[in-house]
Amino acid sequence: MPAITPCLWFENNTLEGAAEFYVSVFPNSSVGELHRYTEAGPGTPGDVVYGTFVLDGQRFLAINGSPQPFSEAVSFEVLCADQDEVDHYWDTLTDGGEESQCGWLKDRFGVSWQIVPKRLYELVEHADPAVAAAATAAMLTMRKIVVAELEAAARTA
Repeated sequence: MPAITPCLWFENNTLEGAAEFYVSVFPNSSVGELHRYTEAGPGTPGDVVYGTFVLDGQRFLAINGSPQPFSEAVSFEVLCADQDEVDHYWDTLTDGGEESQCGWLKDRFGVSWQIVPKRLYELVEHADPAVAAAATAAMLTMRKIVVAELEAAARTA
């Protein structure tokens, strides 16, 4: 089966900084090859035109291009084991970025992420519809997902 590799289009020559930032956030990550413009152009010699990086085993291809802003239509889910992981990824990725709702955020480069604890899925997919509804209602009031608040809502169902 062929490999499927997400490709991100960064603007204003931010690919190299983005790759370095992301590999500092995720374990088992590295910056791969960065290909730079030469005197032949069309960009400024030395600037990165495209490159690769790996985030916890997932390879990404990225290019620098003209302004093409990212949107929430494409996002990356980080499925977290517990609240400590949620806090780590949320706090790190929102630094210079912006919080949204229901575990979504945009990082400083405009890339959208979903920071989701496994417990969220267990509660919103619970066999008891009242528990699922209570957990869903609680999640809808949150920016960063807080497991203790989800569990408290579920207990009231």
